[in-house]
Amino acid sequence: MVNQTLPPYSVVTSSLATAETQRVSNISWQVGFKQAWLTFGAAVFLVTVPVFIEAPLVRVLPWLSLVLTAAWLWLGYKLMSQPKTYIWGDLLLGFSWSWLAGSVYWGWLRWEPLLHLPVEAIALPFAIVCLRRGWGKVGNYFYLGSLLGTVLTDIYFWLVDLIPYWRQIMIEPESTPTILHSALGQVQTPLGQGLAIVLAIVLLVCGTLPLLSKQLHWWAFGGAVLSTILVDSLFLVAAIAA
Repeated sequence: MVNQTLPPYSVVTSSLATAETQRVSNISWQVGFKQAWLTFGAAVFLVTVPVFIEAPLVRVLPWLSLVLTAAWLWLGYKLMSQPKTYIWGDLLLGFSWSWLAGSVYWGWLRWEPLLHLPVEAIALPFAIVCLRRGWGKVGNYFYLGSLLGTVLTDIYFWLVDLIPYWRQIMIEPESTPTILHSALGQVQTPLGQGLAIVLAIVLLVCGTLPLLSKQLHWWAFGGAVLSTILVDSLFLVAAIAA
């Protein structure tokens, strides 16, 4: 009678083991989920905030900005030497490549938009080699996300014919408010508005889909891509306020 009413001991044990495995997995992901959001937030910070620090620095002291790349690399390797700070060091190394590209281009080559993407991709071979070896995923995916955002924004500039305004601002920085106001008129055309919507949708898709992953490097990638929307929006606000 007992055997007919109670499930076999092996079934109960198996069920308990499965439940325990699921519980541990959920706890693990809860911890990882918090870490994922921290990584995402750090990626957003490293794309947006340095733009407003590096941009004025390279105009006045381009060599100092370039030398700071070595400082970021050193700090990144230092943080990677400790297990507790490894992820942040990894992310900082990826940021170093973006900082290096920004220092070189905005310091000496900013008058030629054609060179923008080649310079921004200066560390792409290194990132590819590292990823093929499975090293530095968080930082290198952050760099790739930042680079993707740059590529899409530059394509928009070319399609909407904003490049002449870019060159003009570099040559006549004192006339920036007037030039930005003129560029805004180009953005407000049907073509400019339509492509802006397409750009925003592409960035949102490329930035949010990686957040479905449980791997931190995808969260770094998503944060870098979505930050492009924020940076572009800030420049649009600046143009409107000009």
